[in-house]
Amino acid sequence: MKKLLYVAFCVVATLLAGCKPAVFSPVASPNPWADDYSAVSSMENYRLWGTYNVHDPSCRKLDDYYYMYSTDAIFRENREEAQEKGVPLGYIQVRRSQDLVHWDFRGWAFPEIPQEAVEWVHGCTGGEGATNIWAPYIISYGNFYRLYYCVSAFGRSTSYIGLAESESPEGPWNQVGCVVKTDDTTPMNAIDPSIVVDSVSGKWWMHYGSYFGGLYCVELNPETGLTVAEGDKGHLIARRANYKKDNLEAPEIFYHPMLRQYYLFTSYDPLMTTYNVRVGRSDKPEGPFTDFFGKALADTTNNFPILTAPYRFTNHPGWAGTAHCGVFATDDGRYFMVHQGRLSPQNLLMDLHLRQVFFTKDGWPVVSPERYAGSEPRKFRTIDLVGEWEIIRVQESLYERSLEAGQILWGEGELKDEEWNVSRHLELAKDGKLDEGKGTWELQEAEQQLTLDLGTEVVKNLIVFAGHDWENETETVLFTGIDGQGRSVWGKRIR
Repeated sequence: MKKLLYVAFCVVATLLAGCKPAVFSPVASPNPWADDYSAVSSMENYRLWGTYNVHDPSCRKLDDYYYMYSTDAIFRENREEAQEKGVPLGYIQVRRSQDLVHWDFRGWAFPEIPQEAVEWVHGCTGGEGATNIWAPYIISYGNFYRLYYCVSAFGRSTSYIGLAESESPEGPWNQVGCVVKTDDTTPMNAIDPSIVVDSVSGKWWMHYGSYFGGLYCVELNPETGLTVAEGDKGHLIARRANYKKDNLEAPEIFYHPMLRQYYLFTSYDPLMTTYNVRVGRSDKPEGPFTDFFGKALADTTNNFPILTAPYRFTNHPGWAGTAHCGVFATDDGRYFMVHQGRLSPQNLLMDLHLRQVFFTKDGWPVVSPERYAGSEPRKFRTIDLVGEWEIIRVQESLYERSLEAGQILWGEGELKDEEWNVSRHLELAKDGKLDEGKGTWELQEAEQQLTLDLGTEVVKNLIVFAGHDWENETETVLFTGIDGQGRSVWGKRIR
């Protein structure tokens, strides 16, 4: 209905303008769902969690639906209440959607935590950990679906990546076995698996790892889904310099067939606060990977570009924890990123954030400043961009926190003022000036790319597209891109 009303509005506006295309203005459009889900957070309401309690998601089109699998992290989790009401907690949440906007919560993948994983973790820790399943990853092979998952003990590198298979995206799942397992003696940590298939050789590669020792890549046997060599834990592909304060985790490996590049998305910093997404690329799935400035991800330099970070537009309390992403393509050739977003100020509610992904002229991925809500694509003219905008320059936080195992200490879950990426207003005038002559702007209509000359710097090739303004509940025009320092630049027209 929303789209029909929008089309009708455009048709009427065009007729009233004497058959000339009407000048675009933001159009009122309600949000498809609310951000605060505390009212439906009790255990018996789990069927209403379609876009709620989303953490570490993996998404892919399987059969007639987009399926999403995620860590079973739940706001106000109450295991006693769940047991009383027959709600199984801890076993991989499953959702599906046909439009990437409305999601149906289908339940949990497994009936229990696989016993072999529990025995490994408990045997190494004296009975600690293995209370739920983390960071699943879904991929198909032949007529089967393969679901990779990990079981771990928080704050330790004692972990287990396992594999289950099914003939249906919704199970039942048969346990295949262990892919990689680690303990406190290994430099790496067997969590956060992500799989890619070599476009030429057909070889399978799994990327995994975390704060403990960095990220690793190991070859898999396509027929079994397990490592080619039993016990192989692979080679290092990404790391940071100081793990006492610099978290690194959640590799997501993705291949772009037109650009012929393998993109390795990673997550920096604590998941509840300044969590942010970086990306590197390579022409080989096993690396080596380099960043925006040509620096190796396996070196200890912090890498760029930075794609997402905590942000706050006007009329909203803001989003923290915007990382641990999954990236996937649709049948019509579009690309999307899915990740958690934690609703501020407490940062305990975990909402689904699904953003459209674009690629710059230089072949770097950038993401929409706003969550996807089913907006129809359209072309914009120069006159359509004239008006008041909010822009955000996405940057990393320089505030030093005390961390444990890469995460914040208890009681430090709210962002400091200096950790926010906040918006500022910018006026794009008809004469091509910015803010009464403090700069200039120009839209290349054929390419739908915007150049902003801000006086002190020029930001080129900003990608212009139609999208939904969640903070103001309108359909509007957005832009996204990367500046010369490797940081995302976001914008939305508000008037």
